[in-house]
Amino acid sequence: LTPYEMSSLFKNLINKEIDLLYVAPERFSMPDFIRILKKIPISLIAIDEAHCVSEWGHDFRPDYLLLKNLVKEFSNVPIAAFTATATEVVQKDIINQLGLRAPFLIRASFNRPNIFYRVEAKQQVEEQILEFVRTHPGNQGIIYRTTRDNVEKTASYLNRNEIKALPYHAGLNNDVRISHQETFNRDEINVIVATVAFGMGIDKSNVRFVIHGDLPKNMEQYYQETGRAGRDGEPAYCVLFYGGGDISKIKYFINKKETEKEREIALNNLNSMVNFTSLNSCRRKQILAYFSEKYLNENCETCDVCTGIVEKTDVTDDVGIVLAAITETGQRFGALYIADIIAGAKISRISEYGHDELNAYGSGKHQDKHYWRRVIEELVARGYLEKTGNPYTVLSIGKQWTEAAHNGNKIFILKQKTLKPSTRKKIKVVTEYDEDLFKMLRSRRKRLADKNGVPPFIIFSDKTLHEMASEYPVTESAMLSITGVGEYKMMRYGRYFIDEIMSFIKK
Repeated sequence: LTPYEMSSLFKNLINKEIDLLYVAPERFSMPDFIRILKKIPISLIAIDEAHCVSEWGHDFRPDYLLLKNLVKEFSNVPIAAFTATATEVVQKDIINQLGLRAPFLIRASFNRPNIFYRVEAKQQVEEQILEFVRTHPGNQGIIYRTTRDNVEKTASYLNRNEIKALPYHAGLNNDVRISHQETFNRDEINVIVATVAFGMGIDKSNVRFVIHGDLPKNMEQYYQETGRAGRDGEPAYCVLFYGGGDISKIKYFINKKETEKEREIALNNLNSMVNFTSLNSCRRKQILAYFSEKYLNENCETCDVCTGIVEKTDVTDDVGIVLAAITETGQRFGALYIADIIAGAKISRISEYGHDELNAYGSGKHQDKHYWRRVIEELVARGYLEKTGNPYTVLSIGKQWTEAAHNGNKIFILKQKTLKPSTRKKIKVVTEYDEDLFKMLRSRRKRLADKNGVPPFIIFSDKTLHEMASEYPVTESAMLSITGVGEYKMMRYGRYFIDEIMSFIKK
């Protein structure tokens, strides 16, 4: 705010002309600000994104610790704290850090039954993303990438392949970011490609898919970002593409953290995320267990593990082949080169080093080199192999493998079944509806939204339009019985949609 705006704001505050005041936590480091607040009658202090106050939270911000003084400074004011992503440890820490006095706790379920979860190993990730988007034509979706560079590359790749997509990241001019977000909110493009900078405060209800092109740093981030899909309660799809390279990048930044405790917390968070990708267990059950919630059903019917899209494969013997190749080459080469040796590739570099004479050369001819890359990436993900070196990474045998080898356990990986698009498992649609009528209603919604200068989902959600396209309401009372149609929206928009439905029925 400019000095003039601030002066005006404080004047309005003291004159009790403001109902709601939004404050950044940094403001509480200023004694003058506290002094002014004490001059006005405050009814409630609400702290949003409260996990930021906890060092165990996924987005700890030291500035939030300034909020510790609220109870002391405003002892007679009710204080509430809200977050969508707190484990029980974080929940207790929030209460402790803020000094809340015997607070009333409300803990809602973390289960999002309308979301389908799927995890797939990276191969050519941009091609994999394109294939998914093409199988969901006309749907609104968010694609998350970890770097600005990858955001730009993925958005450009989709546009070259006739998918309208816009980038969103902190490196863009603020006006450009606002423009891209509004274009997406107004359904003028179907896809936005973004870093974690996108999403806070986004409440677009008709996002039908969220894709992660890289492994998130922790389960809280993953849960928060996938939770931007299907907010209207309609079926939505979340896909995570991951590889061992993602883990190496995250570990690089973990090692730069200042304290041992910070590094330990970050590493534990990463390990939870890695387990989520590799364990042969219902994805939904894993997510809920992370937040200390039990899922009692044996089969959720809405994840790749429960629906058989992935299968458990014993790779114990193949792991032995990989480790032998790494050992024979002196732990001095990267994943691509090791995969080439195992597959028996005829390339000059192998013969120059004399590695075509090794026992490991061609020992895995029964699979192609892409398969061996997949096994290697899985071993890196589990900590059995480590990637070291800069700028060229080499593979070495990790400490965790030494421990695992002593136990003599078999090693399994989850392998994606090769399915034709037509046979891929789909989420059960809650209600059947007339797709042609839905398209007409969606078109009418878009025209009304543009005329009123609001995003289409503000008029009516997809769920409401689906119900209209199923029930064909042509009277005011019938329209009022549709989910999401209240008296105000009936008065303002109802007639337009009734006319559209009557026109459709006549045709």
